[in-house]
This record gives sequence, C-alpha cells and structure tokens, in this order.
Amino acid sequence: MSRQNYIFTSESVSEGHPDKVCDRISDAILDAFLSEEPEARVACETFATTNRVVIGGEVGLSDQDKLSDYMGRVDGIVRDCIKDIGYEQDKFHHETVEITNLLHEQSAHIAQGVDAREDKDEGAGDQGIMFGYATTETPELMPAPIHYAHKILKRLAEVRKDGSEPTLRPDAKSQLSVRYENGKPVGVTSIVLSTQHAHESQTSADIRAIVEPYIREVLPEGWISADTEWWVNPTGTFVIGGPDGDAGLTGRKIIVDTYGGAAPHGGGAFSGKDPTKVDRSAAYAARYLAKNVVAAGLAERCTIQLSYAIGVAKPLSIYADTFGTGDVDPAKIEAAIAQVMDLTPRGIRSHLGLNRPIYARTSAYGHFGRAPEADGGFSWERTDLVDALKAAI
Repeated sequence: MSRQNYIFTSESVSEGHPDKVCDRISDAILDAFLSEEPEARVACETFATTNRVVIGGEVGLSDQDKLSDYMGRVDGIVRDCIKDIGYEQDKFHHETVEITNLLHEQSAHIAQGVDAREDKDEGAGDQGIMFGYATTETPELMPAPIHYAHKILKRLAEVRKDGSEPTLRPDAKSQLSVRYENGKPVGVTSIVLSTQHAHESQTSADIRAIVEPYIREVLPEGWISADTEWWVNPTGTFVIGGPDGDAGLTGRKIIVDTYGGAAPHGGGAFSGKDPTKVDRSAAYAARYLAKNVVAAGLAERCTIQLSYAIGVAKPLSIYADTFGTGDVDPAKIEAAIAQVMDLTPRGIRSHLGLNRPIYARTSAYGHFGRAPEADGGFSWERTDLVDALKAAI
C-alpha cells in the first residue's frame, strides 16, 4: 500500500529564468515556422548568456529554397521574446543582445525515417518513452505541489508586468513542500521564493512583504499556518538575474514542465520540437489519456506510458497504472486507450490539432494543468474522451 501521510516538494521557475528564456525563444521560432507551413519540421535549440543568444538546430520545409527567407525572421523573434519577458538589463537587453543564428536544413537521414511514403505510414521522429499523469489532487487534475508552484510565479509575473509591483524583475523560482494526510494535500510546510528585484537596498524582508500577499492569494485557504516556514530570497540580494546571472539552455527544466517529480519522466524535452517529435506530441497524448481516465472516474490517479521507435508509426507499447485507486483492471484501460485514439504520430497530431502555432505559450508555468484555449492551445487538456473510454471498458 502506498504511503498516505508524507511531505512532497516541487519547484517551478518563471518565464525570466535563463532556461525558460531559451524555451520561449525555441518555441516562438517553432510557432513562426508552423504559421507559414503546418507540416514544417523544427528542432530548435537556444543558448543564452551575457549579451548573447545562440540559436542552433535544423529546420525542414516542403520548399527548402524558402528557408533563407524564414531565417531572416529569427533575429526579430528573439528580440520580441526577450522584450515581452521584460529584460532591459545592461548586459541582457532586447535591443542590444547579440544573436547568432546557426539553424540549418533538416538531415535527410532523419527525414527518410519520419516522412510518409506510399508504402509506409509516417513514422515517429525518434525512439523513446513518454509518460502522462493525472490525479484528483486539484480541479485541473494535476499534482498540487507543482500546480501551485506554477501559480505563484504566474501571479507574480502578472503584477510585475501590469505595473502593480514595479521593483520585481523577470527571473524567479518557487518551491512548495506540501503536506499530505490520508493521501490528500492539506497544507504547506515550507515556501521558498527567490525573485530578482530592482534595488540592492531591498532586503529579504522587503521582498517578502511584496510577494506574500500574492502567495496567500494563490494557495488554497488554510494551507498556510503559523508553522509554515518562509524562505524568501534566502541568500539576500538578487539584482543580477536572467542569462546575465546564469547561462540558459533549451530543455533543461523537464520536471518543471511536467509533474514536478510526482510522476515518471521519459527524459525528452518539449520546447523547440515540432509535433512529429514524439518526445513532445506523445507526452501530450499520454497526459490527455491519463486526464480522461481520471475525469471518467476510472481512477483517482493514473500514469500512462507510451513507447516508440524512430520510423515506426504505431506505439510499441501502452502501459497504464492506476495505483490501486480504481475498480477497473489497468489492462482493460490499456486496451480501451488503443481503441479510442490513434496513437501514431499523425493520429496524435490530427486528434489534438497540434500542427498549429500554439507552443510559445507553453514554455513557462507548465505544459499541463492549463485550460484548453479556443484556438487549439492546450488541446491535450480536454476531457472529451470520457464517454468513449467508459464505452470501451
């Protein structure tokens, strides 16, 4: 039997964290190419440091002669991302940062394994394992620690950008230790918040006075008690932040992006990858399936694993684990999943509408637990498979 009383901790990082700056740029470039061609192939990596951003990776278009035209847009995309995040520091400013674009044509050897032919379905863009997870801990069916760690930083970004808190700056991290009783989250034992700020004269106490009301606003009523430990800017001054304070790289926050460590992870990052890459699309599909299993009342917790081989269309395996929280045999859930959704790369993209420019918005505050949007953003958060799953079981 799993433990029922324990403390579990998850962290989040803001859109101004160096790694998240890179995720945002990579996904914005992906969106730009998908806006021009829904079947564009993009594998874009970004590196950021003091006064410099470097873009690398490969891009495929149906007309590769047009590639140089699209490349010319990259500089403006990078600067727009940095400006929107809010960086106007002396050593990392959207107007003055030096940008190196090393994107190049997609490898023909990769393309031959992925592209559809008359005698073969489109294959997966790589081998690998992908996990999805859902739990009844929050209305969004997400683990509570990561969900509320995201919400804290998202709220602080809102008040920074709307001018309510003009001394906050973009780079920030949060961490919540959540206490569980009888398997349910009931309170917070510690809150860690480190945020970049404007003035060296501001103390940790000053910053706590700014952020505490917003943290209390976001967390469920009663979760903060007199025993809750607060660690706000515990090292003191945090004026130099972002890529000037620490280098950033696309894809280094995969646990922040998913379930905060509450569920397994296959190891593949998301940002900068078009949806033929199953690292991204199949992880979205696995979350979609797990969420629908829980929303259907088949379990209180559910993990779904999918596995793929490069150039092979169908998943090699489907695995479900409900941790003893449901009355349905997980093997029946696995069989039902195969019936209700085409899990080939093209089937996933079609079902979830992934060939659209919907990815820059995913690059901070989590890829999961967000509301589905009218233009197709976060389509993997829908619960429209509930009836089909129940019927299949």
